[in-house]
Amino acid sequence: MNKIIKAGIIGGAGYTGGELIRILLNHPHVQISFVHSRSNEGNLVSSVHQDLMGETQIRFSGTIEFEKDVLFLCLGHGESRKFLQENSLPLSVKIIDLANDFRLEADARTGDRNFIYGLPELNKVKIKDSLSIANPGCFATTIQLGLLPLAKAGLLKEVFTTGITGSTGAGQSLSATSHFSWRTNNIQAYKTLTHQHLGEIKQSLKQADPENGVPKVNFVPWRGDFARGIFISSQMTCSQSLNDLYDLFEDFYEEQLFVDICREPIFLKQVVNTNKCVIQLEKTDDTLVVHSAIDNLLKGASGQAVQNMNLMFGMDEDAGLKLKASAF
Repeated sequence: MNKIIKAGIIGGAGYTGGELIRILLNHPHVQISFVHSRSNEGNLVSSVHQDLMGETQIRFSGTIEFEKDVLFLCLGHGESRKFLQENSLPLSVKIIDLANDFRLEADARTGDRNFIYGLPELNKVKIKDSLSIANPGCFATTIQLGLLPLAKAGLLKEVFTTGITGSTGAGQSLSATSHFSWRTNNIQAYKTLTHQHLGEIKQSLKQADPENGVPKVNFVPWRGDFARGIFISSQMTCSQSLNDLYDLFEDFYEEQLFVDICREPIFLKQVVNTNKCVIQLEKTDDTLVVHSAIDNLLKGASGQAVQNMNLMFGMDEDAGLKLKASAF
């Protein structure tokens, strides 16, 4: 591809904005035109994202340039819809929203735009033809990738899911439960059975298996004492053999670049700093456990957003995303 995509970022001072800048600076087909931040106007991007020191001289902009090829919205939940209602963007500008404003079908439309749910392993064909993408949530991505092959095969009934996430999942603003002195040597369950990602998870499972009812998903998320990553364990009743289930998962993800099926125990460091999801299965009698892990800031946010951008513009799906895990 010879064309250079001009990209703008709205809300570039947070964790997802910083990771998005890092990826796009090294993307072979993208030029960052501006990074918007109301609170950092005029400051060097590297003064906030200090890992980018020496990588860029871009400064945060207080104005928005609308004539771009793609605009990433890295705003707080609820702010993206407000932004699009207040700013008239031409349909020639493709939008990728990293918040939860448009993920559910009932909320997917605003003005002339209809947002497609941006899980490439489920909606790749639709994403390629879309002007507007709702990037999935981090917990939702990890859980769905572990369950979709089973849903597609009509094997899902009730699911019991536990997952742990790092402190970056709470955003950059300091709070009582993201402070180092609280997080270190500490874990806590939160939003038990009520997490906001449950809606999009159930929506995708229904899409994968429209013939059967949506299975009940009992989700208990945990706050962990590490910076980044998500590890999920989903338990359910299943009579198929472990070998048959591995064949099912390997066939389902055969053409998916960012999902690896492992027949050995997986761990978080395999995925941190990558756009990958790794999945492992374990089974005793009729009880199946599906383990899945991602980097919440990459496959769970900014990396998946770039994956969606690549698909929307007809680029190689892994352009700019050939990242090595921080294994040690």
